[in-house]
Amino acid sequence: MATIFIARSAAISQWGSDVGLGKNLFKVGVTDGDPATLVAEGWAGESDWTLVKQQPDVDITQEQAVERLAKRQKRVDPTYYPRIKGETALFKVVDADVQRHIVLARAMAGDSERTPIRLKPADYAAYLLSNALR
Repeated sequence: MATIFIARSAAISQWGSDVGLGKNLFKVGVTDGDPATLVAEGWAGESDWTLVKQQPDVDITQEQAVERLAKRQKRVDPTYYPRIKGETALFKVVDADVQRHIVLARAMAGDSERTPIRLKPADYAAYLLSNALR
């Protein structure tokens, strides 16, 4: 079985903010091995990637995960942004989508919907994992 993971780079986030994409850029990947070794190698010319979240033992391929996420989130096109060097699984995540996901999850669980939501990278990663595994 494979492991799906979500990674984030501070340098890519800063670059995305500078070019108008926003700072919430995440790499989605699927591997049969340990995702920590892939994250250490880096992508898009950067080596400061950190593993935000992973889920082992999933029955999905890289192409399926990217295809499912591309239906809901904007995939960053490497032909428009040569800085990311052909990276096809880099996604821009919108705050409102993640907040809506959290509010809905709280409502389904019967928790209070009025508590303030302070988004963290783990919240974005949980949102991406949820949508990739649907």
